[in-house]
Amino acid sequence: MRTLGIAAAAAAMLMAINAGHGAEAQHRLAIQVDQNDPAIMNLALNNAGNVKKYYKSKGETVAIEIVAFGPGLAMFLADRSPVRNRISAMSLEDPEITFSACANTHAALDKKEGRKVPLIDEASEVPSGVVRLMELQDEGYAYVRP
Repeated sequence: MRTLGIAAAAAAMLMAINAGHGAEAQHRLAIQVDQNDPAIMNLALNNAGNVKKYYKSKGETVAIEIVAFGPGLAMFLADRSPVRNRISAMSLEDPEITFSACANTHAALDKKEGRKVPLIDEASEVPSGVVRLMELQDEGYAYVRP
């Protein structure tokens, strides 16, 4: 019996270590932003907020990740994001909503502008935005492109 309890505890610890963002959430949503269009960016944020509000009203949990790449990376650029203030407020109110910026796009922009272009504090860089969306879908995330 004791061995079984230890094995179960070890398995639970391993699962916790390997679990990514949202692993314990009942629902998971990945939202793609690939356009430098404030209306699309706001729609993505509206979608995230509405989904969170819906599941909260049902007493259920949801993990939401907004992934920006290509022209959509402008959503997370500190010096020009048209939704910077809204993301800042959302990240404080809704920690289950995370923001992922494509490192490939960011590196290309840095090279093009000849400087390190800063991201907003709320965004975390991922190696590839497209690959990140694939990974999230492999983890059972629903996918939306506003």
